[in-house]
Amino acid sequence: MGYVMVDVEADGPIPSDYSMVAFGAVLAEEGLGRTFYGQLRPISDNWVPAALALSCFSREETLGFDEPKEVMERFVVWLKENVQGRPMFVSDNNGFDWQFINWYFWHFTGANPFGHSSTNLGSLYKGLVRDTFQTFRHLRKTPHTHHPVDDAKGNTEALLEMRRQGLKIAL
Repeated sequence: MGYVMVDVEADGPIPSDYSMVAFGAVLAEEGLGRTFYGQLRPISDNWVPAALALSCFSREETLGFDEPKEVMERFVVWLKENVQGRPMFVSDNNGFDWQFINWYFWHFTGANPFGHSSTNLGSLYKGLVRDTFQTFRHLRKTPHTHHPVDDAKGNTEALLEMRRQGLKIAL
């Protein structure tokens, strides 16, 4: 089993009607050396300019990105090469990130290597400190830039710090 921190950038609020334009993944381990990055061509003519602006890409740039099927197939290979057993999906906003990754996996590869569940990083921290009003963001070292690999690295740093603080998690 391996925990994989994922961050998604999209041009709208939901998959299918809108597109995941980029995502990053980091295997949760010291050093943060194993990462994946994919840029995906839009699957829909719909897009929300404010949502796309967060990714720092223009619509024209995204139209030149890789075919989603190819990116998702590469991600499957990366997961198989880097995770022993079933990968565990972790995200700081799994309600958003999970819906895109899950939909894209099922739509473009016919299966989701993460299975049917995900873990929310913020909820882990709230449980660790026993306070639902707390946030983990101060545990990040890598700046939150909206580049999905940077954001996934910062979130992985937070997860590793939670482990040092007593979170029982097998990495």
